[in-house]
Amino acid sequence: MGLNMAIRLADDPAAVAHLFSGWPETLIFAALDGSMGHVWVSETNRAAQAVTGDFAFLAGDPMDADAAALAGHVPFGHPMEHLLIVPRTPNWDAVIETVWGERAARKERYAIRKDTHHFDRECLEAYATQLPAGYRLQDMDGLCYRLALREKWSEAFVKLFLDEADFLARGLGVMVFCGDEPVAGAASYAVYRGGIEIEIDTREDFRRQGLAAACGAALVLRCLARGLYPSWDAHSRISVALAEKLGYVFDRPYTTYVANTPICKVDA
Repeated sequence: MGLNMAIRLADDPAAVAHLFSGWPETLIFAALDGSMGHVWVSETNRAAQAVTGDFAFLAGDPMDADAAALAGHVPFGHPMEHLLIVPRTPNWDAVIETVWGERAARKERYAIRKDTHHFDRECLEAYATQLPAGYRLQDMDGLCYRLALREKWSEAFVKLFLDEADFLARGLGVMVFCGDEPVAGAASYAVYRGGIEIEIDTREDFRRQGLAAACGAALVLRCLARGLYPSWDAHSRISVALAEKLGYVFDRPYTTYVANTPICKVDA
């Protein structure tokens, strides 16, 4: 992309953690604590990018000499088709738009408040057990891991883990089966010290049957039982409504840029 690539992988992410301080995004926590993802920094350490999965968070000084390089940085081997670039402050927007141009589309996402005070366990238990006849819910095991990787709709449940053993050691999830086929699920898209980031989806031809609510409720209950925080971030108002149904509280909309990455595979 013709950018100055003076940015580097942070040897000690804690050294730039202050740039992300007060930003309650668990995918940032995962990169900072070494659970998943990585942090890249400018030469001056005044700007940084935290990447976990298909999310890249930009923080610090957008006037830094390496800000454009951070805004356009796509980690080598990035596993997703798109990178969702999230600026901490609006003054990063112009940097992102200049670097990416028409290759990145501005999109609104919805942050959900990070607290457990509004969960009603009895209500969650009811949702988790309200499956239509012929469906069953089970905790994700090795077979579920392998089945999830086979389908586009479910691969994000497990894709960020190194392999099956890693998912079984650190991951958490549930799946709904119709016969022998997985048709819905909720799992740890990512993990960090103290919690998970929830990924939830239903196969398109099985939607509108309450399966997502059942999976989401079951996973929240399992997290609470283990002392883990079940973080939820919504890509649509429909996702917000489901989160609120399960006891989450809407926080605020925020800006992302959806960048098409296959044409730009670069690294520091």
